[in-house]
Amino acid sequence: MNTENYQALVEKLEEISHLKGVMATIGWDQEVVMPPGAAQARSEQISALAGIIHERVTDPRLQDCLDALDQDTTLYDSIARCNIREAQRNVARATKVPKKLVQEMAKLSSQSHLVWVAARKENKFSNFAPVLKRFLELKKEWAQCVFPNMNSYDANIDNFEQGTTKAEISPVFARLKSELIPLIKAVQESSCHPDRAFLQGTFPVGKQEALARQISRDMGFQFDQGRMDVSVHPFCGGSHPTDVRITTRYQESNFIESLYAVIHETGHGLYEQGRMMEGRSLPASESLTMGIHESQSLFWERMIAQNKYFCAHYFESIRATFPENLDGESASSFYQAINSCKPDFIRVEADELTYPLHIILRYEIESALFDGSIGVDDLPEAWNELMFKYLGVKPPTDTLGVLQDSHWSSGAFGYFPSYTLGAIYACQFYRTLVKELPETEKNIEAGNFMPIKNWLNEKIHRQGRLYTPQELVQQVTGEGLNPDYFVTYLKQKYGDIYRLG
Repeated sequence: MNTENYQALVEKLEEISHLKGVMATIGWDQEVVMPPGAAQARSEQISALAGIIHERVTDPRLQDCLDALDQDTTLYDSIARCNIREAQRNVARATKVPKKLVQEMAKLSSQSHLVWVAARKENKFSNFAPVLKRFLELKKEWAQCVFPNMNSYDANIDNFEQGTTKAEISPVFARLKSELIPLIKAVQESSCHPDRAFLQGTFPVGKQEALARQISRDMGFQFDQGRMDVSVHPFCGGSHPTDVRITTRYQESNFIESLYAVIHETGHGLYEQGRMMEGRSLPASESLTMGIHESQSLFWERMIAQNKYFCAHYFESIRATFPENLDGESASSFYQAINSCKPDFIRVEADELTYPLHIILRYEIESALFDGSIGVDDLPEAWNELMFKYLGVKPPTDTLGVLQDSHWSSGAFGYFPSYTLGAIYACQFYRTLVKELPETEKNIEAGNFMPIKNWLNEKIHRQGRLYTPQELVQQVTGEGLNPDYFVTYLKQKYGDIYRLG
């Protein structure tokens, strides 16, 4: 092994990682605590930093390091091979993109976030449309630079799900539509609907925060290496596994949204905090794809925190926190209430049965935006038509419709499919976990989450980028991505709750 040249590569990759950490931190600051008046200055800072990072990645000296390494990769261990492979991929991609384009996308992302926040608040999609049009132009231009022979939307999907295309996603989503739309209809027509009235009322924000923080800590989130704050849209950010930042948002009338947003983002945070200890500022340690990342947040939110054993463990604590609202209820009624199915407008508040259709809608709209079959100005109408077609509801405002998600304000086209791919992965991972650790459900009911966290750390988090998503899923579960388990799980769960027979 060429130790000297590899060490030189490591030093350059660590510097790039540190710069990206600074970018992540000022991005978090922008969404959480930055004064609105600093928006212009911040966009210039982000643009400048994006240019510096691009210069480091495309620096000929980094390519020289790669060229000088031994061509026989068997001389390196698996982590070194992964670092080399990822560096080669990142350099090859970055060198195809002009620095000016990188900077413009970064600057627009910073500026457009505040435009989106204002448009959402004022219910004026027309104020956000020009930004969205420009982002589409830039993302198509980026796709042409990096993948000139690929469909431009496939190129953007690759940003989040490396190696995955519409040709693979569309059949999976078609299967889910064919199974879930009739199931949702059957649920709505059932005569057995859980009572949700006790979930409405007044829930002091301070009590919500204390409860959510305690559950996050119980799950294993390390607050000495992370923090929890408030933002317009919940997210997980931070600069390093030792600096992981999760956010939520609160409504006094609804504690479930904030609580489960914290659980979801804690799942992301546990992934970041659980990464391999060796070379944490190097590519091999980084999370794999957004689909795998979302599998971890949805694993905790859906498979763990929305199951009856979790409800049995925490119900008394929740009732003690909000006694006026939950007096007279039981763990069973709480479980059924939080899992009730009601097609509604907001994705992040959707139950797990209707949630995939929110994602499929966005996936189909994004695809249409990129092939030109839908124009930006037609988005509100197209959005509302698909909402009615798939979920039987039509948003009364753009705030509750096309303006609800922050993703397009950052140019994150191609991200949405990751949520439902993640849900399928999560279901498959949980099935394997229960097989390998038969005491899992008893542990959940006892509030003992460490065996689960440790299993995820070992099987997924510490594997970094050593494998492709397909290889990782095969290694963990013994087979590739299989939506059958997800469909069966939803049919059984909602069949029981709604007594579908």
